[in-house]
Amino acid sequence: MIKILAIESSCDETAASVVEDGCTVLSNVINSQANLHKKYGGVVPEVASRLHIEAIDGVVKQALIDASCTIDDIDAVAVTYAPGLVGSLLVGLSYAKAYAFATGKPLIGVHHIEGHICANYLMGLTPPFMCLVVSGGHSHIIYVEDYRKYKVLGKTRDDAAGEAYDKVARVVGLSYPGGPSIDKAAKLGLPCIPITKPKFHDETLDFSFSGIKTAIINYHHNMEQKGEEINVNDLCASFQSTVVDILTTNTFKAAEMTGVKKVAIAGGVASNSALRESFEKEAKKRGMEFVCPSPIYCTDNAAMIGAAAYH
Repeated sequence: MIKILAIESSCDETAASVVEDGCTVLSNVINSQANLHKKYGGVVPEVASRLHIEAIDGVVKQALIDASCTIDDIDAVAVTYAPGLVGSLLVGLSYAKAYAFATGKPLIGVHHIEGHICANYLMGLTPPFMCLVVSGGHSHIIYVEDYRKYKVLGKTRDDAAGEAYDKVARVVGLSYPGGPSIDKAAKLGLPCIPITKPKFHDETLDFSFSGIKTAIINYHHNMEQKGEEINVNDLCASFQSTVVDILTTNTFKAAEMTGVKKVAIAGGVASNSALRESFEKEAKKRGMEFVCPSPIYCTDNAAMIGAAAYH
């Protein structure tokens, strides 16, 4: 059995985990800074870096304690090396390099997005499968042909889905992070506000969320200027319904094109209830298998880094 101590610090979560054989999570410690960044409406990179420095040693030690391990039980150290906030990444990477050097353990660098994809291995999923990766900075349709063998079939041409969620939430007066806030509000509203979906001249699986975001913002501003009452719940429901429909349609189109029968989602936006329900419904209709990580493994965590590092 191979035990990997994994570290993740790409944005505003300081996380450490011990993962066995790439699929069994022995510990998963996450120190989130979300409440501290909330008053700014987004992550402040310099603040995030300093908070990572304060938290990382304690988080790593707690991960070993929770896993009932000592460093002698660990076979390798894994860490996120990119992409992310440079200062935040530097804290985790420097700590992991020093830790591996001091203990004589191998060091494994993991790409953050590959980590999100590999979170599905914690759920027992095996390749091949189609994976939609949706987060604050990324929206990709990735064909996972085998372990560590990926093919990008579609991606956003402008804003990522999570980025659009955050910006819309800020405009309509909801708290950061925007994804959970809009998801909650959408459940209380109706998708009754028409929003034009982007259309491309070429056959593509790419996304575009900038226009949808702008349409919502303009609608909100126009209503304010006219002094008319704005139903924020309906606005959120309309926005979310449009985004989810596009994500679902393109991903299952990709699955049909390749003939793959398993579909998965990953990334922070993968914890969105409407997206999960839409994928589950579509997969059932098409006779496909749908797998998604538990919400705790959708947002940034180190267990997914450990799963990726094993392979």
